[in-house]
Amino acid sequence: MKKWGFLFFFALCLAFVAVNLAKAPFFQDIQEGPIMKVEVEDGGDSRKGGEEREIASDQVYQGNLLLVNSEYPVYQESVKSDIVNLYKHKERTKGYELLDTEVELSVAVAKEFSKMVNAAEKEGVHNFVMNSGFRGFDEQSILYEDMGPAYALPAGYSEHNLGLSLDVGSTEAKMEDAPEGKWIERNAWKYGFILRYPKDKTDVTGIQYEPWHIRYVGLPHSAIMQEKNFALEEYLDYLKEEKNVSVTVNNKHYTVSYYAFSEGMTITLPENNQYEISGDNMDGIIVTVNKE
Repeated sequence: MKKWGFLFFFALCLAFVAVNLAKAPFFQDIQEGPIMKVEVEDGGDSRKGGEEREIASDQVYQGNLLLVNSEYPVYQESVKSDIVNLYKHKERTKGYELLDTEVELSVAVAKEFSKMVNAAEKEGVHNFVMNSGFRGFDEQSILYEDMGPAYALPAGYSEHNLGLSLDVGSTEAKMEDAPEGKWIERNAWKYGFILRYPKDKTDVTGIQYEPWHIRYVGLPHSAIMQEKNFALEEYLDYLKEEKNVSVTVNNKHYTVSYYAFSEGMTITLPENNQYEISGDNMDGIIVTVNKE
């Protein structure tokens, strides 16, 4: 009888331990999903093996990594080809509001933005509004004339002319104070976005702090920039210097390779891997390979 009493007591103890472990933060972290882990190594090379591809000169001005500022303007071939009016495509606006019926954006970027705000909603942050997206050159000219150089950039010198950038607000407060602004500053990189004009990079970007202006560059670039605290200008300089960078983001392995452009140049693209090609809007080509 004593033996059965001991076994019953032991079973109760095990049940008590199991219940308390289930409440522990370790288990809560697992239930909330994987933590984004970034490991960056200088070196690696995506140029080995595969097929040769000739690169045309206009590739320098196409892609997600274009630098646009007072020195490097937007070319017509730089504008994303999949821009739509989001009000007319309500399926692209789940999880946020539109400031008006004229907001436009790249379909691909809108899709990634929706993923991001839906992730924020799961954490109780859900008062997002998209104030502005793509602007044509004519629209940018009017904005510049109305608001002046202190608040707007001339046509052709604004990231909004690409279709990759958007201004995000909160329906509750100014972005610098709102939970939506704080969440974006901490988490946007996980979804391929960067805060383009951070508070500590005004000397690099030449633009005042804009907590509402985010730009899509894609993974793994946003992760590297987050890890190394780079503005886009600094990141492109880093790639130009290093030539090849290897990075692991949440167990996905990438290599990023920089090539100085020259007429008639060819690059070797890897077989059996996904890759993206982007210019930098200056004089370089960047190949990003997903090795998985």
